[in-house]
Amino acid sequence: MEVTKARHIGRIACAGFWMTVLASSPAFAQGAGGLSVIELFQTMGTTAILVAIVLFIMSFWSIGVAIERIYTFNKARTQSRLFAPQVAKHLKDGRLKEAIALSGTKDFRYSHLAKVVLAGLQEYQFQQESGGAALNREDVLDTVRRSIQRATALTASDLKKGVSSLATIGSTAPFVGLLGTVVGVINAFTGIATVGGAGIGAVSAGIAEALIETALGLFVAIPAVWFYNYLSGRLEYFNVEMDNSTSELVDYFIRKTA
Repeated sequence: MEVTKARHIGRIACAGFWMTVLASSPAFAQGAGGLSVIELFQTMGTTAILVAIVLFIMSFWSIGVAIERIYTFNKARTQSRLFAPQVAKHLKDGRLKEAIALSGTKDFRYSHLAKVVLAGLQEYQFQQESGGAALNREDVLDTVRRSIQRATALTASDLKKGVSSLATIGSTAPFVGLLGTVVGVINAFTGIATVGGAGIGAVSAGIAEALIETALGLFVAIPAVWFYNYLSGRLEYFNVEMDNSTSELVDYFIRKTA
């Protein structure tokens, strides 16, 4: 619940921040021919305005997801670094209950390693307290291993939340901007046909509209691609950490049941 709340707060906060940056940016404060952004929007057609609104929403969403995921990943890395040596000490000393209690504390609620280790320890404890339910040693180890694998899959899925949307935005935003560009060019030719000439006054509004839409599309896509690649790299690192922890925990249970 707290993670979900933090995610929504982060997206809303960064949306306002991104809107402020965009509004104060000199590149967007003035349009072609000295027109302000508001004046440019007033000259745009309905389709072009809708395209611009869609691009703004995509930008707010991508920046919000990126900030929230970076915050979550930093917390996961920090808490996991603190968790690993503490749980290792408990397990080395044979304090299984203390290790389980440590893994389930709120201090490590963001830690991906704590979630994986907790699942394995709880399953092993359950098998020991229930007498293994008439299972032999290999079956108990297989049960614990499957529990760890399920926890790893769920944790990896939770870490990936929202990241795929960055790839979608990064790949589609230029085409959305291109749609606005095409509409702007159409408006420019319509102005030429209406005036009956090819003067700059007949095409300036349409060309400015087309260029603004192109810039917006790139403005949305480039950061989204950067953030996606960065977060994907960190996800791969987390997956390696969870795989290593899984292997070490299974080895610990093998030695303990030997």
